[in-house]
This record gives sequence, C-alpha cells and structure tokens, in this order.
Amino acid sequence: MSATGRIHSWDLSTGVDGPGTRFVLFVSGCPLRCLYCANPDTWHMRDGQETTADAVMAEIEKYRGFVTTAGGGVTLTGGEPLLQPAFTAAVLRRCKEAGLHTALDTSGFLGARATDELLGDTDLVLLDIKSFDITTYKKVTGGALAPTLSFATRLSRLGIPVWIRYVLVPGWTDDETAVDGLGTFLSALPNIERVDVLPFHKLGAHKYDALGLDFPLRNAPVPDRNLTERVRRQFREHGLRAV
Repeated sequence: MSATGRIHSWDLSTGVDGPGTRFVLFVSGCPLRCLYCANPDTWHMRDGQETTADAVMAEIEKYRGFVTTAGGGVTLTGGEPLLQPAFTAAVLRRCKEAGLHTALDTSGFLGARATDELLGDTDLVLLDIKSFDITTYKKVTGGALAPTLSFATRLSRLGIPVWIRYVLVPGWTDDETAVDGLGTFLSALPNIERVDVLPFHKLGAHKYDALGLDFPLRNAPVPDRNLTERVRRQFREHGLRAV
C-alpha cells in the first residue's frame, strides 16, 4: 500500500531549492510560526490535499527528463516535511529508487523524527537555521533552537551534505555576535557545503491578507546590499562558503 500524506502543491524551480532544476513538493503542516514565513497557507495539515507516494511519483515522472537534464532532482519542503515523516520517507525512498537526486528542506526542529533510513535516502539537506541566539530564535519562530543544532550535529556525524539557509531580517537576525556564533558552530561541521544568506522579503504578504491573518513583519525593513554582504563576509571569515 502506498504511503499517504497531505501536500499543499508542487512547483518547478531553479537555483533556490538545491542544485539544478528541481521538482519541489510542498508538504502541508508546520510546527513553527516564523514571523517572516512566506507560506502561511502551508501551516495546517488539514488544509492540504491528501495524496499518496504513488501519485506524487507519477507527477514527478512527467518532469524527469527536464529536471535530470538540468542536473536537478526532487526537493521536499513545506511547511515542514518532517511533520509527516512516514510520507516524506516514502517519497524520498521512491525517488532514490528512481535514480533521482533528493533534497530535504527542513528547520530541523523535528529532526528527531527523521530516521537514519530516511536520511540515507537524502542526498542533501537544506537546513534553515533562523538565529543562533536562543531568545531571538524563540521570538522569531515560537520554537526552541536546541533541536535544530542537535540535528545539524547528527547530519555531520552521518556525513550528509548540508546547505544552510539563513534568512536575514534587519533588527532580528543581523546581530553580529549571533552571526559569528553561528559561523563558529558551522565551521566545526565538515559537511556544510555552503551558507545561503537570504534577504528577508515580503512577497508572501498577500497570502496573509487572503487568509485574514496579520503579517507580523509587514512594516519591517528589508536588508540592503551592505548589510547582506556584511553577514556573508562574517560567515566567510569562518572559512564557510557564503552566497
């Protein structure tokens, strides 16, 4: 019997969800409530569409030639894919059996739910670390930082390649001490291939309006080029590849 799960949607993307052109599956449900979340419509599993791993693979196969020719693969994101670990594991396993490169985009907050078998079918983890300051992390996400750091350490122990994703929000995640602390932590993990410093944007604001929700950072400034380059430089000073 094919594993079942709930998904929001899927899309094709290039350059932001892993190497090459990706088939990106948005899995429904997330335990965090990040202030800058661009996809509030993926927060609740109940709002997703029920589907099966078989159905997902049938859709992926339609685009196999396109994504493999472009050196890409399949990325599971959300929401938070590890909120539905059995379904996520089934899709990753099927993708690996089909010879497709796999990536898992996760906050790491539910990293303990990822079995070694699930991670064994994952070629790349896109790990979102929201802040290295415990208090700031709690304010930004509503959750705790420790599970993500523990998951990062586990991924290093397993030798799974990781791209760090760090959303830069002026006044929230730009603190120099916190950035340096994260740089020090990451520099001790040999599996970190790069750090993506992602400037905060407001492209998801209209989704909050449609859902009747308040967008907490509607009036927050976006980072300018100088701030973005300063943070990238800080990571580079720790020997990390920051882009």
